[in-house]
Amino acid sequence: MNISDMIFPEVKLITNFKATDERGEFVKIYNDTEFIQMGLRTDFKELYYSQSQRNVIRGMHFQTPPYAHAKLVHVIKGEVTDVVVDMRKGSGNYGKAMDVKLSEEKAQVLYIPEGFAHGFVGRADDTIVLYCVTSGYSKEHDKGIRWNSIGYDWKAENPILSQRDRNFPMLCEYDSP
Repeated sequence: MNISDMIFPEVKLITNFKATDERGEFVKIYNDTEFIQMGLRTDFKELYYSQSQRNVIRGMHFQTPPYAHAKLVHVIKGEVTDVVVDMRKGSGNYGKAMDVKLSEEKAQVLYIPEGFAHGFVGRADDTIVLYCVTSGYSKEHDKGIRWNSIGYDWKAENPILSQRDRNFPMLCEYDSP
């Protein structure tokens, strides 16, 4: 397991074990012992995936306390530009965004702790993204900020978004807990 430095030190890009042979590929996405050694959360409660086309933007999503969660993101198929925004009031990085390319070619997972909004743009058709989160879904605490209010250039022509994502408040209008 190899960890890359990120703009936000709390966010970790982890390169895991990957084996390829005549049968195909085998990737270890998560190892409890190694996550504990790195001081990362291991109490994942839900696991799900999304399938997206090129230029689909999903985000910027998060849950508020007491249902805030850490998230582990892995691209099974295709490629995304994953975007993370610091939503922690009082943080020196509040409102700042960072991005990282995740793809099926790399055995990488992105660990995003509580207090950060998350989203991505699909860079290939039929991209499949796997997510693990440390809290269950709570409709009341499920929040977001508008994708185009974070000062980030998504480099997506005619992006495809859900109505929900289009209607989130602007970052400057959101009162983060």
